[in-house]
Amino acid sequence: MSEHFEEPTEDGGVGARVRRREDERHLHGKGRFVADYSFPGLQEVAFLRSPVAHARILRIGKPKRHADSIVTRADMQGASDIVADSSLPTYKPSSHPPLASEKVRFAGEPVAMCFAATRAQAEDIAEEIELDLDELPAFANAYAARDRTDVRVHEHWTDNLFLDLSADIDFEARAKDAPIVVKQKVDLARQCMVPMEGMAVLAYWDHPQSQLVVITSTQVPHMIRTVLAQCLGMDHAQVRVISPDVGGAFGYKCVLHQEELCVAWLALTYRRPFRFIEDRREHLIAGANARQHHYELTAYADKTGRLLALDARLLIDGGAYSAWPFTIGLEVGQALGNLPGPYDFRGYRCRTQCAATNKPGFLPYRGVARTGVCFAIELTMDAIARAVGREAWQVRHDNLVRGADMPYTNVVKKHYDSGDYQESLRRAVQKLDLPKWRARQRAGEKDGRLVGVGFATFTEQSAHGTTVFASWGLPVVPGYDQATVRVTADGGLELRAGIHSHGQGMETTLAQIANEVLGVPVAKIKLVHGDTALTPYSTGTYASRSIVMAGGAVAVTCRELIPRIVRIGAHLLKEDEGAVRFEAGQVVGTAGRVTLGQIADAWYLHPDRLPAGVNLAGLEATQGFKPKVDTGAFSYATHAAAVAVDPQTGHVEILDYVIVEDCGRMINPMVVEGQTIGGTAQGIGTAFYEETLYDDNAQPLTSTLADYMLPGPTELLPIRIEHMETPSPHTEFGAKGVGEGGAIAPPAALFNAVNDALAPLNAVVSETPLTPRRLLAAIEAARASGGAVVRDENCGVAQ
Repeated sequence: MSEHFEEPTEDGGVGARVRRREDERHLHGKGRFVADYSFPGLQEVAFLRSPVAHARILRIGKPKRHADSIVTRADMQGASDIVADSSLPTYKPSSHPPLASEKVRFAGEPVAMCFAATRAQAEDIAEEIELDLDELPAFANAYAARDRTDVRVHEHWTDNLFLDLSADIDFEARAKDAPIVVKQKVDLARQCMVPMEGMAVLAYWDHPQSQLVVITSTQVPHMIRTVLAQCLGMDHAQVRVISPDVGGAFGYKCVLHQEELCVAWLALTYRRPFRFIEDRREHLIAGANARQHHYELTAYADKTGRLLALDARLLIDGGAYSAWPFTIGLEVGQALGNLPGPYDFRGYRCRTQCAATNKPGFLPYRGVARTGVCFAIELTMDAIARAVGREAWQVRHDNLVRGADMPYTNVVKKHYDSGDYQESLRRAVQKLDLPKWRARQRAGEKDGRLVGVGFATFTEQSAHGTTVFASWGLPVVPGYDQATVRVTADGGLELRAGIHSHGQGMETTLAQIANEVLGVPVAKIKLVHGDTALTPYSTGTYASRSIVMAGGAVAVTCRELIPRIVRIGAHLLKEDEGAVRFEAGQVVGTAGRVTLGQIADAWYLHPDRLPAGVNLAGLEATQGFKPKVDTGAFSYATHAAAVAVDPQTGHVEILDYVIVEDCGRMINPMVVEGQTIGGTAQGIGTAFYEETLYDDNAQPLTSTLADYMLPGPTELLPIRIEHMETPSPHTEFGAKGVGEGGAIAPPAALFNAVNDALAPLNAVVSETPLTPRRLLAAIEAARASGGAVVRDENCGVAQ
C-alpha cells in the first residue's frame, strides 16, 4: 500500500525495519482469541435486546422451563450500575445498568441474558421471554434532543444535555473589522468501529486461587480489573483480567461494556465458565457509535486569508450513556481543545454541546474528536482560500505554526513540542506534484470527469497523561507506566508491560527498544502483556500512548540493569568496574569481554562466581516512566489527494494519495507505515462509505454489512508516504505516538479535493459520507441557484 519496498530485517534497534514477530502466528492461524478458549461445562450467553429505542419496562416474563437460565437486572444482586464521573463543568452523570432497569434507552440495549450449552440454544431461550414495554418518544437526532425538555433520556436531568462547554479567548477584539468573513456548516455521520473481532468475553471462577478470571478482548486489562472489582464489590486481588490476542479495537475496547460486567457476574455467582461473543449485527446496532458532529463555523480573516479569529458552535450526538472511564466528556473536551489544530491565530470562541439521544453511547474511536475538528477547520481553510482567491495550500501554509516558533503554545494552551508543520505541507505539495494536476485540470478529462486536489494538515496529541486527564476529573487518571525487564539464564530478556497490543506490533517494537539499550537480539526477547497477574500496572493502550509510555518504561528499566551487569562482568574479567564498559550486550574490558549470557549464568546457575556485595535485586528490574512534559508529544502530518469526480454519476475516484508525516524518532518505520495506511483506510471509510442510519423512531437501519458500507481493497489505492523525524524533547528517543493519525485527515483532504474539482460548477460538499446521492444533490443545488456558491444548505461565503 505504500511506496516503500525495503526488505524487513530480523534484528535491530531503534529505527530498524524489523519484521513484525506477531505476524507469523496470525498468518498461520495460530493466534488465540477469546473464541478459541475451551472449558468443561462452558455456557454460552445470548442477550434479549430491546426492540424499541425508548420505553418503560412493564414486565419481563420468564418462561418457567427456562427460568433458571435467564437473568434480569433484578436478579443481579451484588452488581452495581456502571457510573462514569467527571469534574468537567456542566457534566451530568448517567448511571448505566448492566441490564436495562425500568427503562430502555436505545434499540438493542440488553434487557435480559440467557445461557445454555450453545449460543443457538441461548438465543432460543431469549426468544421465549415476554417483554412488555410502554413506548416513549425517541430522540433520533441531537437537535431534537437538545431543544426538548419535556421528554428526557434520563429523567433526573433537567434537559437532554450531557455537557455544555465553552471558551472565549480574545475573540471580539480579534474578529472586529475583519475584511473577510466565511461561514461554514459541517456535518459528520454517525459510524461504528467494526473491528474484525467484536466484543468477546469469557469468565470463570478459579477455585484454587479463589479468584474471578475474566478473559476479554480489551485494550485496557488493568482498568477493566479496577472497574469489575468496583462494580462487583470485590478486592482487586480477587479479580484477574487476561486479554489474549485482540482482533482490532480502535477504541471500542478501551471501556467497560455492559456485557463484560454481565458475564463476570455470572461466573462469580454460579462459579462456572460463561462466554459471550458479539455477532456483527449486535455490533452494528448496539455495540458502539462515534464521529457524529455538527459544526457551525465563522472564520474571520484578513485579505490574504490569514485567520484572525474563529467562532464555532458544535453539537455532538452522544447517545444514551456515558462510557466508563473516559466519559462523553472526552469527545466534547477534545473537540473544543483541538479545533484550532496546527494553526497560528489568537481569537477563539467555541461552544460545544453534547446531547443525549436514544442511540448507543458514544465511544472513543481512532482519532477521538480530531477527525471531526480536522474536517471542520480544514474545510474552513479552503473556504477562506476561495473567498480571497488564492491557492488553498498557500493560505494553509501562511496560517500554519512555523517551525521557527517551536515549541509553541496555541490559543487554547496546547503545547506543541516540536516539528515543522509548514515543511510537511510544502513536501506534500511537491510529492503530489501539484503543477501536474493543475495542468490536467486545465486540459480537462476526455470522459468529462473533473479533477481536483486537496490538502489537510493536523496535529495528533499523543501520550497525553496525568495533567490532561486529571483536569477532566475522570475515574482513572494515567500516570507512570511501568515495565519489568528480566535477564534470563541464557542471556535473553523477558519484558513485562501493562499495555496491550491489538495490532500495533508492540511485541516487535518494545523488543527493538530493549535491543537498542542492552544489545540482546530481538529473537531472544519475549514480551509478556495482557494479563493483570503477570504484568505491572498500566492504564492500557489508547490515545497513541503505548510506544511513548511503555517504550519509555522499557528503556529506563533496561538502563537500570546496566550497572548491575557491569559489576558482575567486571568481576568475571577480574578488572575494576571503572576499567570496563557495557557495549552491545557484552561487558568489555582491557583484556577481554564477557557476554550477557555468561553474566546471567553466573547469577542464576553459578553464584559462586559472583562478586561480594553484588546487588541483591539481581538481573530483574521494574521502573516507571512518563514524559517530562505530559501534556502530549504532538505528531502531525499533511495528507494530499488528487481525485476525479464524475458529475453525471456522482462517483469519485482517488487518483493519488500522499502523506508526509512526522511522529518523531521512529522505532520501526515499517510499523509506522502500517499504522498510517490502516488509519487512512478507515479515514477513507469515514469520507465516502460509512454511516450508521436511524429512522425517526431511532430504529437502526444499518444492521448488516450489506447496509453498512466499508472500504475494501478495490477502494484503496497505493498510498505514498514520506517521513519527517523531529524528535520530541520530552520522550525517550524523541518518539511520538502515531497510532491514530492516519484516520484523522482523509475526510478533510478528500472533501477539499472534491470541492476543488467542483469549483467550475460552484458546488461545495461538507457532509460525510460523500455518497453519489449527496454529491449529485450539491451539483443540482448549485445549478438551481444560478451559479452562487452553495452546498446542500451547509456552506456560504460572505466578503
